[in-house]
Amino acid sequence: MGAYVIRRLLWLPVLLLIVSFSTFALARYGPGDPVAVIAGQVRDPVVLAQIRADRGFDRPIPEQYLMWLNRAIRGDLGESYLQRGFSVSELIFPKMWISAQLGMVALIIVFAVGIPLGLLAARLAGTWLDPMIIGTLLFLQAIPVLVVIPPLTWLFAVKLQWLPVGGWDGIFALYWIAGVIAIPIPNPHLYIPLVAFTLPGFVGVARLVRVTALEVNLEDYVRTARSKGLSEAAVQFRHVLPNALLPLITVVGFALAGIIEGAFFVETLMGINGIGRLTFEAVTSRDYDVILATTVVFAAAFVICNLIAELIYGVVDPRVRLGSSRS
Repeated sequence: MGAYVIRRLLWLPVLLLIVSFSTFALARYGPGDPVAVIAGQVRDPVVLAQIRADRGFDRPIPEQYLMWLNRAIRGDLGESYLQRGFSVSELIFPKMWISAQLGMVALIIVFAVGIPLGLLAARLAGTWLDPMIIGTLLFLQAIPVLVVIPPLTWLFAVKLQWLPVGGWDGIFALYWIAGVIAIPIPNPHLYIPLVAFTLPGFVGVARLVRVTALEVNLEDYVRTARSKGLSEAAVQFRHVLPNALLPLITVVGFALAGIIEGAFFVETLMGINGIGRLTFEAVTSRDYDVILATTVVFAAAFVICNLIAELIYGVVDPRVRLGSSRS
């Protein structure tokens, strides 16, 4: 297992180099000129040529990339072209923490709801309730985020005024009882973004748990547990559930990637100042250093999350651990 981890970690710098160079080259060869973005309203050819020389944009692309890589290794990811006076690190890392909070809460809810629904669908296999559960989840998955958020905002924020229109104020808020006792409750800013995040994710978890649970229910040890007189709830939670959860570990990385993808639209529409909104604004405004930094961060997070998932799978399932030791 240790050798496997080392091999995977050694591949991480290679993957990041490939991703960063590809993004860097696309930004340089793509439409638009970073010098024009930096210069703003200035169109003096002499000034533009001076900026190009000072920034090294007049050099070959590989040389420009090596210059950026040398700075990035030392922790300098560049400076935002649009938000002058702010380094890229100052912009992205606080916003990553906001997106991480929202994403982890959404991930917990997706698994907390999807797993029981998958077990229920497997238990009701052959009845009309099984396709109804999965069909309802598939219908919810098919609704785009851009369609979900406006009616929810109109109903609960504008019409009923139960929730704020947008913004972010942390996961928890304090509810004061008689102005003396403070009780932490879920922040009202969470509800609409969480609905938009979680609705598409339930079906993937539920379908995977359903398929795995149907296979586990046919195993001899499950039939033996039922023949001993165990209640169905005990059979499901003590024998079926632990084995049905094993494949879910391997999809945690993909679930995180799906949350990151959804963050672009949810954070932009809801006014949440997270990394998804920053990336969307950077792309539309051609803030090249911010685009490059966020792409590298997303790639690193995706690879590391998948590595952690594989390691957890090896710890949970002894067969994987035994196979890696033999190899």
